[in-house]
Amino acid sequence: MVLTVVKDFEDMKKDVEEAGKFLFSQKVWMDLATLGLRILFIVVLAAVVVNVGKAIIARIFKVKLKGPLRHSERREKTLVKLLQNTLAYVVYFSAILAVLSEFSIDVKGLLAGAGVLGLAVGFGAQSLVKDVITGFFIIFEDQFSVGDYVQIGASEGIVEEIGLRTTKIKSYTGEISILPNGTISQVVNYSMENSLAIVDVTIPFDVGVDKTEKMIEEYLSTLFKEDSDFINSPKLIGAHDFTETDMIVRVIAETKPMRHFDGARTISVGLKKYLEQRGIEIPYPTLVTKSLTAS
Repeated sequence: MVLTVVKDFEDMKKDVEEAGKFLFSQKVWMDLATLGLRILFIVVLAAVVVNVGKAIIARIFKVKLKGPLRHSERREKTLVKLLQNTLAYVVYFSAILAVLSEFSIDVKGLLAGAGVLGLAVGFGAQSLVKDVITGFFIIFEDQFSVGDYVQIGASEGIVEEIGLRTTKIKSYTGEISILPNGTISQVVNYSMENSLAIVDVTIPFDVGVDKTEKMIEEYLSTLFKEDSDFINSPKLIGAHDFTETDMIVRVIAETKPMRHFDGARTISVGLKKYLEQRGIEIPYPTLVTKSLTAS
């Protein structure tokens, strides 16, 4: 038993001596310092590459927006964000692999295992893969972008967010609809092209068609300069329908996307005031009540 204790003591003494040699070895500390500097250099380099790359991407699209060939700002903003995020993912993933290599970890084996695992996950999550692929096509084909007013199936509203897997749509009453991209088969985008405002004005017969149209054209000629929602000056179509006592005059105006409601209201309210100032009353529905008395 004494011999066993002595042997254990000698083994412990050897372990302490080896640990001391390791801790107080100049070569060990030099190697650790070199490893730390390499890792720090990789991290700093990755951060610099990401920041510089993001700035270059933003600068490229900014120059394109100022050029004579003006592209859609909606798509530009979406692509800038997507490219910047993709750059960050790729650079940081490469940095992680480089750090693991510094610790003598077999990166190739990890990548091979990740490939097999990814293949297995792909077969088990086909709907997820479909959502991601569809998300790429939505972005690069510019089917719709953040801020667009769209209708997708039963959901209608403003696009709040476009991800690679889901799309979020906010209705005018505040509800958020989250749609998997793989389920999006048909999209109605109201924001890609200019809109058309249509206003029908009811004018009494006794005013006269020529006089009415002349005054309306005078008003419309000044409206385009005052309201930036209009693409060009509103156009008078003229009288297109008649009732027993009135005629209906139509005005149309090309507006910026989804600004036709505001444009129609501007024309209606302004035209009513303009005509009333010149002595023309626009008729409106009246409700006539009759009191019944017992005979």
